[in-house]
Amino acid sequence: MVTLRDVAQAAGVSSATASRALSHPGRVTPVRRARVERAATELSYRRVSTTPAPRRLGLVVPDLHNPYFSGVTKGIQHRARLAGLSLLIADSDEDPHLEVELVQQMAPQVDAIVLCSPRMPDHALTSLVIEPPIVLVNRECAGMPSVVVDNASGIRQAVRHLHALGHRRIAYAGGKHGSWSERERSEGITASAQEAGIEAIHLGNFPTTFAGGVAVADLVAASGVSAVVAHNDLMAVGILDRLRQRGTLVPEQVCVVGFDDVPAATYVSPALTTIQVPLDLLGRIAVDLLISPDSVPDVDRGMCRMAVSLVVRGSTGPATQTRRATTGADTADLRAL
Repeated sequence: MVTLRDVAQAAGVSSATASRALSHPGRVTPVRRARVERAATELSYRRVSTTPAPRRLGLVVPDLHNPYFSGVTKGIQHRARLAGLSLLIADSDEDPHLEVELVQQMAPQVDAIVLCSPRMPDHALTSLVIEPPIVLVNRECAGMPSVVVDNASGIRQAVRHLHALGHRRIAYAGGKHGSWSERERSEGITASAQEAGIEAIHLGNFPTTFAGGVAVADLVAASGVSAVVAHNDLMAVGILDRLRQRGTLVPEQVCVVGFDDVPAATYVSPALTTIQVPLDLLGRIAVDLLISPDSVPDVDRGMCRMAVSLVVRGSTGPATQTRRATTGADTADLRAL
């Protein structure tokens, strides 16, 4: 049987380009489209779809107030509109039980569902008994298609940046315990610090909100570290605000690094050094995995892992001798504060 790969090889293009030429002709140059169509005709290629293209799309997110999820939602909405899909959105309010209920209620009304950062455990995900196909965003689960970012690479970039600035003792402010991205980022801190030969203190797990960052800032100050990496930007902004209230200078006394690069990262002073995540693109690719999986590059067994990059702004700077010395408080003492 002639495959899409055969058509792509005959036309001298990638499989992704061949798929776009046949599924979305307007997204390919006329010359390449003609080559693909000619190759498909000569090889008698017939594109076979086992399921009809979805017309109604469901989306479940944990918290639309969080700019991370609103950014992904905008990407999903934009791509769905271009594909002529209607979109039904539900907010689970960070409740894994409500999340399951919303998916089950939504299933009869839609043709496919996108689950963004689902809070339910793996066994609950895999045991969902519904007809519409599901794609995960910011979560991996065996046997389910997903689009995620390279958290380990992002954390490594942050740690290397701090190491290059002379920091040798840093802290990590973790997010919600048990979340997939928290596990990836926490493990990334440990591995990256060992790789760089510096000490990393895990301050514990906190709400991934501005208030969560405010709560962790006093622990940052008590730890004697010269820099802190927060699970996300909202926490990092909360840390910045609380340190300012304490009279702690950023970055002169403590440096702060976030993760995600949400709009708030540039609204604060100093502007936040962070790991830039392509939120809009995450949403777009999630929809493509449902309606045109062959068009998504670098997909391995239905999983797409996207690159992230460090954005250096004013909240990080060189370590100096004026930084406070280590207090000697260990991680257990800090968690007990």
